[in-house]
Amino acid sequence: MIYLRLFYEFFIVGFFMFGGGLAAIPFLQQMGERTGWFTIQQLMDMVAISESTPGPIGVNMATFAGYVVAGVPGGIIATVGLVMPSLIVASVVVRLLSRFRDSKYVDSAFYGLRPASLGLIAAAGIAVLRMSLLNTGLWQETGAILDIFDTTALILTACLIVLTNTIKAHPVAYLAGSAVVGILIF
Repeated sequence: MIYLRLFYEFFIVGFFMFGGGLAAIPFLQQMGERTGWFTIQQLMDMVAISESTPGPIGVNMATFAGYVVAGVPGGIIATVGLVMPSLIVASVVVRLLSRFRDSKYVDSAFYGLRPASLGLIAAAGIAVLRMSLLNTGLWQETGAILDIFDTTALILTACLIVLTNTIKAHPVAYLAGSAVVGILIF
C-alpha cells in the first residue's frame, strides 16, 4: 500500500512540477506535512544532497524521499512516479507540436508557462531561505530581533556569495567547502 501511495504522490508532483527540480520543493514540503513521511529538516537535507550529487535535482529528491519512506524499493517507485508524467506529456506534446508548430496559441501557452515556472522556483528559493537562514522559533520565544537570523548560516551565505562572484571555481568545490565548514562548526 505504501508503494502505491508513494507512486501516486510523486506522480502528482511530477505532473504539476514545471521549471525543474527546485520547483518540486513546495510540493515536497506539503507532502511531508500532509503524510508525515519526512520533516522540514529532512527535506533540507534532501535538497542539499540532491544539489551535490550528479543527476537531475528533482529525480534525486524523489529517490531520496522514497528511500527515506520505504527503503530502496520506495526510492525506485518514487523516482518512476516522478518521471512517468514527463514521459507521457512529452510523448503527447511531440505529436501535437508537429501538428501545431506555427500556432499562436501554442506559443502563448509556452509564454504563460515561463512566469509560472519562475514563480515556483522563487517560492522554492524563499522556502529554502526561510528554513536555512531564519530561526523563526527563537524569535517567537525571546522577541529579540537578532534571534530571528541564524548568524552562522548568514555569514556562510555571504562568504559564498562573495566567493562565487570573485573566484570562478566549480560549484562542487563550494559545496564540499561548505560541508567541511558545517562539520567544523557544528
